[in-house]
Amino acid sequence: MIFSGGFPITDSSRFNAVEKAYSKTPVKPSLPKEATSGYFGCNVFNEKQMTKYLSKQTREHLAAVADKGLVLDRSIADQVASGMKQWAMDNGATHYSHWFHPLTGGTAEKHDSFSEPDGKGGCIEEFSGKLLAQQESDASSFPNGGLRATFEARGYTAWDPSSPAFIIGDTLCIPTIFISYTGEALDFKAPLLKSISVLNSAATSVMKSYFDPTVRKVTVNLGWEQEYFLVDADLYSQRPDLVLTERTLMGHESARSQQLEDHYFGSIPPRVLSFMQDLEVEGCRLGIPLKTRHNEVAPNQFEIAPVYEEMNLAVDHNMILMSVMKMVAARHGFKVLFHEKPFKGVNGSGKHCNWSVTADTGVNLFAPGKNEEENLRFMTFIVNTLMAVYKNNGLLKAFIASASNAHRLGANEAPPAIISSFLGTEITHVVKELEKSAAVIGMNKKSGIDIHVPRIPELLKDNTDRNRTSPFAFTGNRFEFRAVGSSANCAAPMTALNTAVAYQLIQFRKTVDDLIKSGVPVRNAVLETLSRYLKECRAVCFDGNGYTEEWKAEAARRGLDCETSVPLIYDNCLRPEVCEMFAFTDVMSPVELIARTEVLHEIYSKKLEIEARVLRDMAVNHILPIATCYQSEILDNIIKMKKVFSEEELPDLLDPQMKVVREISHHISAVRAQTDELTKLCEDLEKMPDGREKAVICHDRVLPYLDTIREHIDSLEMIVDDRMWPLPKYRELLFIRWKNGTVFR
Repeated sequence: MIFSGGFPITDSSRFNAVEKAYSKTPVKPSLPKEATSGYFGCNVFNEKQMTKYLSKQTREHLAAVADKGLVLDRSIADQVASGMKQWAMDNGATHYSHWFHPLTGGTAEKHDSFSEPDGKGGCIEEFSGKLLAQQESDASSFPNGGLRATFEARGYTAWDPSSPAFIIGDTLCIPTIFISYTGEALDFKAPLLKSISVLNSAATSVMKSYFDPTVRKVTVNLGWEQEYFLVDADLYSQRPDLVLTERTLMGHESARSQQLEDHYFGSIPPRVLSFMQDLEVEGCRLGIPLKTRHNEVAPNQFEIAPVYEEMNLAVDHNMILMSVMKMVAARHGFKVLFHEKPFKGVNGSGKHCNWSVTADTGVNLFAPGKNEEENLRFMTFIVNTLMAVYKNNGLLKAFIASASNAHRLGANEAPPAIISSFLGTEITHVVKELEKSAAVIGMNKKSGIDIHVPRIPELLKDNTDRNRTSPFAFTGNRFEFRAVGSSANCAAPMTALNTAVAYQLIQFRKTVDDLIKSGVPVRNAVLETLSRYLKECRAVCFDGNGYTEEWKAEAARRGLDCETSVPLIYDNCLRPEVCEMFAFTDVMSPVELIARTEVLHEIYSKKLEIEARVLRDMAVNHILPIATCYQSEILDNIIKMKKVFSEEELPDLLDPQMKVVREISHHISAVRAQTDELTKLCEDLEKMPDGREKAVICHDRVLPYLDTIREHIDSLEMIVDDRMWPLPKYRELLFIRWKNGTVFR
């Protein structure tokens, strides 16, 4: 017998799982004896490995392809394939796979063996440049938004030389794009690469024309922060909702969760630390420059983050790591949850995307300068970014909106579902002066903070504070897009942001050049244009508390997108000006935008339909029978009490129990009625074609059922005997426990 919440509990499936979870000890991580630098990138076909397996001429051509966008020569592809195959086999690989990012939001791979029959009863290992550069991957079951019919399902994967191949297990994985037979993108990588290219071109053009003619290239950088939950695998397996939907569709809040905030940045629990150590080793072997690990705010919530990288590589690394996290977690008896809101009442998980742009001269375009000219460059890129976010605030919201992220946004320190930008006191002052007088004033250097504590060195104060409620905050030398969800492929919102800023810079260049042609000096033309832009885009700047109702009303008055229905938010993807922007920059055609919007609606509907079916099944098969059984026990007790106590004593003794019986009856009746109605609604939805109308119905009608049924079930959880409740509760799911029962928060 063990104890839960101070009560003795009997042997049952739930309590067996709880006991297993409580008795686990940390798995000893397999830590290499050498320093990280000795094995970093050992499973990546990087420059170091290429030096051993490729000729200098091949390496130079491949570098030019990656850096300058040259067309890959097929003869070079054969040489690369030969060297890559040998390296992979020397490291234990037996298979290869084109690895890509389909529109599901995850990654995909199909493994093929290097082995080929030699016609003599044996086999040889083959891998040609043709197989490296391009493959026909049927993959017709992936979401495509109507771009592929069943009878026209040919699709191609094409090698991305700018992201190195890597080995996981016995498989060589080759990063690729995924396109249809007619050339439309069926993935997230192809549009991302195009958006990076167009932003490079636009930003380089502005820099060369007005600030530094020596600039030849601008690099788009990304530093993501991946939040996640860990749940004991035995407890996870006892929750059908977690297994099938990745979130708890029912569950009363624990008496203690994150109120004391003692988990945040606290000592990492031993089991979790063992997992993190193993994960970091695996990540470093794959060339992922992991830097930070810590406890997040909610119990069992954690964060991992790398240093900044070129954006395409950073996105690939994030998707690789998410897959590796699941494998490593299994070794440690955990399940990792990327759902944005797996537990009601505690913080959800985001994927904060820190976005910056740097020139090949080493200048960060978002870093304040040391003189007036450098500060004018700084303000040029700040203001054009604000202008792009203002014009496309609805589009950016559409590219981070999902069924899961909708539960997170606007609650427990997640930013609200209104895109605004925080600049901080000093930058806001500079912006106001520029708007008012078309002049750039100097910015203060970092000032010191005297805290009057002996032996503590002077602290330097940044030019901006941090605003955790801002979806798009300027944080010193970069913008932090905080609204991106934990489970998302960050390529989607980054594609939208890159494209919007690139398009804005193109328009800025045209406006300034027109002024210069009319006789206005270059500096004055830039200042005049920036001042005019600021008057237009000031509506998107907000430094206050984004959680307040006053801000929601103010944002609506400013004309910002305040829609909260995810299916309606997706309408922003097809606004005429958005289609024009994507088509002009050649990032996505109108056909591709339409297809992606259809995929977004389809995925939204399917997720809610799955949640509805899971909740209905759990309510009918798990909760109602237990509630009825407990109610019967109380009624049996009432009958027995009538045989023992006198008529005068019975009212005082039985009234409390009858009240419980009536409460249970009320909740059972409500759940039964609501699940019957939900069942009928789901049957009707199954007959509808996927699309916007179906998604809107799911939002407007299915979601309210999920919330109402949950309220009744959560009430039953607080009434029914703890020994009878069939599902692990929040107090059991949200705390990692050590062998002796000690709770590590």
